[in-house]
This record gives sequence, structure tokens and C-alpha cells, in this order.
Amino acid sequence: QVHLAESGGGLVQSGGSLRLSCVASGNVFRLSIMSWYRQIPGKERELVASATSGGGTNYADSVKGRFTISRDTAKNTAYLQMNNLKPEDTAVYYCHYQGMGRVWGKGTQVTVSS
Repeated sequence: QVHLAESGGGLVQSGGSLRLSCVASGNVFRLSIMSWYRQIPGKERELVASATSGGGTNYADSVKGRFTISRDTAKNTAYLQMNNLKPEDTAVYYCHYQGMGRVWGKGTQVTVSS
């Protein structure tokens, strides 16, 4: 079984930056996809960015050019560097792991004030 631990959320002003981290522990499969999703109350959870263990990445159009996902495979850690944050980026951000199975983290709140 895989467990995910997220950190790095918080309150930031518009235009600021935050870096989220997600550490996977347990039976982590060598080939995997780690992703960040976000959700605001009343709306569906949406994909923000994903990264494969082979180095491929994918981004939502709304964050392209502002957010960067990266992975440290040796540490089983995924990062989401968020720059030029906007109030509409305010959400709970969830880490997601897809290897032999799928696992969600508990989420971390990101709040961007205008």
C-alpha cells in the first residue's frame, strides 16, 4: 500500500509563489504517474499537472507557464512549483499517485488573496 504526504500549502498574495511537495511511501512502484489536482467547494476535482516516472509532463491550460511539476524519483517525491499565483488558483490541492493502484493524498489548502 502507498501513502502520500503533502505539504507546502498556505496563504499568499496574488503574484506570489508556493511550492507543494508530495512524498510517497510504502510499496511505491517504479513506473508511476504522480499528479496534482485541485478542488474548490461545489466543483469537480480538476487535474492541474502530472508527471510520469519517465519524465513526461502534462499541464492544465490555466496553469501553463506559471506552474511546474517535477519529480525526484530517488526520494519518491513530486513537487509543484506555483508562480504568479492568482486568486482563482485558490483551492485544496491533492496529490495523486497511479502505479499498481491509485492513491489520493489528504489535500493541502492554497489560498491566494487579491
